[in-house]
Amino acid sequence: MPETSAKPSSILIIDDDTEIRYSLTRVFSSRGYKVTEAASGEAGLALVKKGPAPDLVFLDVRMGGMGGIETLRLIRSANPRQLVVLMTAFGTAQTAIEAMKYGAFDYVMKPFDPPKVLALAEAALKTHADLQAAGDYKPAINTEDYKEGIVGSSPVMQEVFKIIGQVTASDVTVMITGESGTGKELVARSIWKHSHRAGKPFIAVNCAAIPDNLIESELFGHERGSFTGATGQRLGKFELCDGGTIFLDEIGDMAPATQTKILRVLQAGEIQRVGGTDTIKVDVRVIAATNKDLEAMVKAKSFREDLYYRLNVVRIKMPALRERSRDIPPIIDFFLQNLAKQRKTRVTKVSAEALGVLGRYPWPGNVRELENVVYRSAIIAQGDAILVHDLPVEIRSATSTEATLIAPTDGSDSPFDAIRTANAENVALASAKIAAESIAAGEPALTPERALDFLHANLRHGQPPLLARLESEMIQRTLAAVGGDLTAAAAELGLTQAALKKKLKG
Repeated sequence: MPETSAKPSSILIIDDDTEIRYSLTRVFSSRGYKVTEAASGEAGLALVKKGPAPDLVFLDVRMGGMGGIETLRLIRSANPRQLVVLMTAFGTAQTAIEAMKYGAFDYVMKPFDPPKVLALAEAALKTHADLQAAGDYKPAINTEDYKEGIVGSSPVMQEVFKIIGQVTASDVTVMITGESGTGKELVARSIWKHSHRAGKPFIAVNCAAIPDNLIESELFGHERGSFTGATGQRLGKFELCDGGTIFLDEIGDMAPATQTKILRVLQAGEIQRVGGTDTIKVDVRVIAATNKDLEAMVKAKSFREDLYYRLNVVRIKMPALRERSRDIPPIIDFFLQNLAKQRKTRVTKVSAEALGVLGRYPWPGNVRELENVVYRSAIIAQGDAILVHDLPVEIRSATSTEATLIAPTDGSDSPFDAIRTANAENVALASAKIAAESIAAGEPALTPERALDFLHANLRHGQPPLLARLESEMIQRTLAAVGGDLTAAAAELGLTQAALKKKLKG
């Protein structure tokens, strides 16, 4: 239905076919919309530029003079918020691709089905209203705070910043721990940038990405003929980084033999190339990082204890994003600023509703996952703001039935507190999800026993049987992921269609 306010929604119809304009005008006027017509792309573009801009444009693809795709491109260039629905009698792949490339809200096939056209118009006008309301959320842009690339004002991040400042004045070895995607390399770069070694190289090495038979050559270099394919002498990362800082990421994946050589570098400040006999002095600061439990690895004899103590002189633990949800808005701002600088999108903000959804999601992939979601959503956004329907379906579905159990663990306030729910059933579901992810990731802070205790505490408040509730939740999520296809959902769940239908009936 059109908006119930005193001012009706406005629709501009651009088509060189008089009968099409007449038919659409009757359909839209019958629902109370204010309709304006233009018989060419040029005339329609002039009306949009002259203003006031219509709430929605219906634009024909094939017209005499300026075509619909070119008109769409120019309209969107003049007004990035302008929503446009293309009309075409030729539903080719080229039309669809070009329409979405230049920012069309959707396209509709001729001849028209009036109820479908009205439904499409109402959906577009709802998006238009959401874009106007998106101004309620103002990005807190402070360029100076973002220079480090590490964004956050939460107490847990303030502690990280303090330690960074404390270790920059010395060459002490630093160990950075935390889940994948929390920004460990950014911390290492910040330490280097503020240290006296800033004018010397910074080299990052992902130990997990290099095969065991190549990592020694990569780190320490090799002499000619030292192994098959060694046709010449090669300097390793430690030599190339002399005077600077080397960042050994995922050091928990390093082979025992290489661990021994890293220990020698830390103890004696010297290396030996593969196949070489001479020792070479190097002056390199080492910063290491891992998402593994090195203490447990030391006990299991899979990581050298003496190397662990050499690396773990100063420890910086990067908090998971779910532990600092108050930082999500400024992190989003940071990513949007970067996209704008690269001219990849015109999006500058996020609607309050979409921000609420993002705040309720637990972010198992942490900041790296958030960056991916912001990028994907900004690319498909229709205007200058990310709305709820621009977010990936897995984000929306994950937050539609779960409460925000994800609260800062440091006791700080969160901008999402106002939209949290105390529903015990949802809390239990969210608890189960976090517990499963934490256990799967080997997170030491949440053992299976503690997770079960946590769930049991939630279930004492009149909860239905947990397994039945979780099974129902899994079925609904799977159906959403496959677009409601029962055959695909049954295959994904390992059930027969008959069994799935029986479970759906309850």
